[in-house]
Amino acid sequence: MRKQAGTRYLPFGFKLMVSYSVFIIVPAVLVGYISNSVFVSSIRDQTKMNIRGTLQQMVHNIHYQMADIKRISDLLYYDEAMTDHLRHYEQGWINFEKTTKHLQPKFRSLLDATDQPFWLSVYLHNDTLPEIYRDYQGTDPLQSGARLYDWYHIRRIEDKDWYRSFPDEVYGVTMQWKRVEDDERYGRISLLRRIIEIDRLRIKEVGFIRISVKLSQLFQSVDFRKIGDGAALLVTDEQGRVVIRSGELALPAGEFWNQADASDYLVIRETIPGLDWSLNALVPKSITDRDTRKVGMITLLICLACIIVLILASLWISRYFSRRIRKIVGVLKAFREGDFFKRIAYKGNDEFQQIADALNEVGEKTQRLIDEVYVTNLRKTEAELESLQAQINPHFLYNTLSSISRLAKFGEVDKLHRMVMSLAAFYRLSLNEGRKIIPIAKEIEQAKAYVDIQKIKYGDRLSVLFDVKADVYPYDTVKLIVQPLIENVLKHGWVGDRIHIRICAEKQDDRILFKVIDDGVGMTRERLREIRKNDGVEGAGYGLRNVDERIKLHYGSDFGVRIYSRPGIGTAACIVIPCVRREPPAYESRVKQAL
Repeated sequence: MRKQAGTRYLPFGFKLMVSYSVFIIVPAVLVGYISNSVFVSSIRDQTKMNIRGTLQQMVHNIHYQMADIKRISDLLYYDEAMTDHLRHYEQGWINFEKTTKHLQPKFRSLLDATDQPFWLSVYLHNDTLPEIYRDYQGTDPLQSGARLYDWYHIRRIEDKDWYRSFPDEVYGVTMQWKRVEDDERYGRISLLRRIIEIDRLRIKEVGFIRISVKLSQLFQSVDFRKIGDGAALLVTDEQGRVVIRSGELALPAGEFWNQADASDYLVIRETIPGLDWSLNALVPKSITDRDTRKVGMITLLICLACIIVLILASLWISRYFSRRIRKIVGVLKAFREGDFFKRIAYKGNDEFQQIADALNEVGEKTQRLIDEVYVTNLRKTEAELESLQAQINPHFLYNTLSSISRLAKFGEVDKLHRMVMSLAAFYRLSLNEGRKIIPIAKEIEQAKAYVDIQKIKYGDRLSVLFDVKADVYPYDTVKLIVQPLIENVLKHGWVGDRIHIRICAEKQDDRILFKVIDDGVGMTRERLREIRKNDGVEGAGYGLRNVDERIKLHYGSDFGVRIYSRPGIGTAACIVIPCVRREPPAYESRVKQAL
């Protein structure tokens, strides 16, 4: 019940003013404490900022050195003329002329492309070309500081783990900085990269590049003196081992380093792009704390004097107000957890009473609105799903009945019979007793029924392969999501008078992936960009948009349809849904209960 209008009460502001008068000295203490904190924080932040700026400059210099080596590899990677020489296998004079007039001058020109010493090793698949290399007799080729090159046959490394585990090629992107062979022994690191040719839009490896450089050359900018006396710089690899050390810290190269072991140091870390290595600055905390100790001592004395007064006064005040505040906080916590039935029973004549009345009224109205909106939204979502589902069947039925009409007109009774039976099987699976969520096995069976209908229509011009992994069958899916994608291929993907389609289903972590892949005309980048805008399939066509919207309504915006395509190669439409066991979605059960 509310207090009647005009009821007199003691304002909470008056009580608060009395409390402030008791703690008139507290602001002075707070000002001193805050001033000290700001001063100390400012010194530390400025120190960190300066050190981080220095580290970033070092990382920039390292990246510049790495980019210089990458530029050398680019001269080989993008040289189509050299690739053309490497992929032709001839003997005799042609091979000799190719080696002396084209390949050797090319490699010699690379030696002058930079001032950095490096060792270029090229491994060729073309074994008709001779191997040209030096015998270093177990020494480091880079110890002389020269720029060298050798070329070998690929069989020298084809059994090496680092070569066999090299990532699949992405044009212009795939490369690795890695220590292989004897790099770690001689303090080197190598840039690894393929030499490729593109044959009929297929990437093929014709050689392999390894450019080795000294770590001391790559990290020559790492100098602890740029940070300050007593500091140390450590370059650690992806496993946490020390690769380069600069400073007085007693930690040799090759040892594992953990930040927890540097409790007496301020540690600032910068990641080196392209290496997954880290540049770590270790600055003794005494450097940052030296100028703050005097201010800290003065602040401490002031605070100790105020704490005694503050504790005694706060005991009484907290008892007086905490009981009232705890009631309000308890109701607010209940509201935050979704319990709007909790109420405050409070007696008083100040603002706390008004707050209690307002919270009680808010809880009552909110609970009533939640009950109304919840059921309304559930009904709306159910109606949207039914509307989207209803849009697919008439469209497909019209096309199939047109085909049946043509078969009947030309008297092809056998094909007519098979098409009618397949259509019956398709709609039997589509109806599925009105359920919108069906087992994946049913969805695949329904897609096969649709393909059977289309094979009757197109004959040998249509080839379809189903590749469905067994581990997807225990899960459910929204029905009719694969068939519209196959229909879209048949509508837009033909190259001449034939089309090949591959339909895949597999489980990846907690998701199910359906793929409909064709070797049709494909799409331009402009068309794909239009389709992918707003992270959806807007503009992709009626069928794809319908499937995408239904999946998002069921499972959320993280799932749906993605399209990938290249002109002249084909298109891949990928459907992503979560791994859901065979039980109805929670919202369907709630809708049925609400209705």
